Amino acid sequence: MNINQPDEVEEFDQADRSDQTDNSDQTKQTVRRTVLAELRTWPPRRWAVALLGALATVVLVAVPTDLIDTPWFVRDVPPTWWAWPVLIANAVLAGMVGATYVARKDTAKRSGGTWGVAGGLVTFFAVGCPVCNKLVLLALGYAGALQFFEPLQPYLAGSAIALLAIALVMRIRRERTCPLPKRGALSARR
Repeated sequence: MNINQPDEVEEFDQADRSDQTDNSDQTKQTVRRTVLAELRTWPPRRWAVALLGALATVVLVAVPTDLIDTPWFVRDVPPTWWAWPVLIANAVLAGMVGATYVARKDTAKRSGGTWGVAGGLVTFFAVGCPVCNKLVLLALGYAGALQFFEPLQPYLAGSAIALLAIALVMRIRRERTCPLPKRGALSARR
């Protein structure tokens, strides 16, 4: 009987582990559906704010980094092939994060985190000219900016997208965690 006991325990452990795996897969699918379902419930006003926020992000990042050519800024190094796609992806995410701050009647007011701000700041460094950025030039010099900072820019771009995506998912998940009570519910309790 002692010889069979370890096999029975091992079978139980494997069954328990498969149940945990199934539950975690279900949780991941629920989270994905929840975020998408929440986006479907956004009123038109939120989508308008998201669009305006995305356009503002493009202008606020593309003008000083000289992706949009203006007489005010000059770029010594031509933009990379991925600068515009990264900027557009980040602008869309930043606009959507900004739209989560538009109040809804059925949710409580939430304070924001710093993920979105960090993502926006990292975007600026990711798509900017490595030798046009005064902070980078002061820290590394012209040669250092080209040698050390320029190769890091694709990683900064990925980090910026990740930070903004995290900010968006966190804002959307928290939105309905503590909804406001209906107007009549408070007066009925008293």
